[in-house]
Amino acid sequence: MKRIATFILLVALSVAWSMPANAQRENRSIGENSREAKKAAKQQQKYSKKQAKKQRKAAKKYQKAQRKAAKRQQRRGK
Repeated sequence: MKRIATFILLVALSVAWSMPANAQRENRSIGENSREAKKAAKQQQKYSKKQAKKQRKAAKKYQKAQRKAAKRQQRRGK
């Protein structure tokens, strides 16, 4: 009788100990998702900075071409 009671107690404790481990795994996965979200946000920010730089460079190139064309027009007019 004592053996059965001890066995049942052991089973109950093992089930109780496994519950927090599952909850801890879920929390860890939440943390990993947070880490992945930060990483994705950082990559997105890097990409948008790169695109902004390309856009500024293209605008500068266009302005330079416009100035050059204006100079040509002035020289032809003289």
